[in-house]
Amino acid sequence: MKEKLNKLLSSKKLVVNDYLIKVALGKKLNLNEFLVLMFFDNNFNGIFDIDLVSQTIGLSMNDTMEAFNSLMLKGLVSLESVKDIEQRMNEIVKLNGVYEYVIDNMEEEVEVQVQEDIFKTFEKELGRTLSPMELEFINAWVMSGTPEELILGALREAVYNGVRQFRYIDKIIYEWGKKGFRTMDDVREHLKNRREEKNKDKVISKKEQEISDFDWLDA
Repeated sequence: MKEKLNKLLSSKKLVVNDYLIKVALGKKLNLNEFLVLMFFDNNFNGIFDIDLVSQTIGLSMNDTMEAFNSLMLKGLVSLESVKDIEQRMNEIVKLNGVYEYVIDNMEEEVEVQVQEDIFKTFEKELGRTLSPMELEFINAWVMSGTPEELILGALREAVYNGVRQFRYIDKIIYEWGKKGFRTMDDVREHLKNRREEKNKDKVISKKEQEISDFDWLDA
């Protein structure tokens, strides 16, 4: 079988894409399953022609069909009946399961990278290594769906105020969450509105003071 695989790859008939290797490892595909999946990943029309598949990858019809059925059971491929321009029905192989698996794993990798970046930023801002409990705090914020932007914004707000305790940062995140903030622009807009309201109150208070100080007897 190794000789057949080597011959197949050397012929340049099929190309092995990187993501297929990840799928093969993640789904624990055997060699026959991998060959069949590789064929359909290279077959742009997607027509299910068992003879062509068998001849191209060098497997028997029985082994090819067995491998394909296994790929269907693992949710990587599916068959769809489609009419061609002559209204003839054809079985088309869909690889949606493969693409969904790849995308899901990419999202997990991105999430891990985001967390690593957050940890590094915290250590840089605080000037020290994080404790296991502090790592748990950050993980909890991320897992709860708090945007990374708000987590880092709360960190910088705490540092600016000279408070480097995680309970304080957690309180900031909690208060921002209650107000429905999702970005730092939301925070800034809220602060701007508060300042405008305070300035408005000061103007009103000043006018009220002027009225109360007015000497109505001399008017």
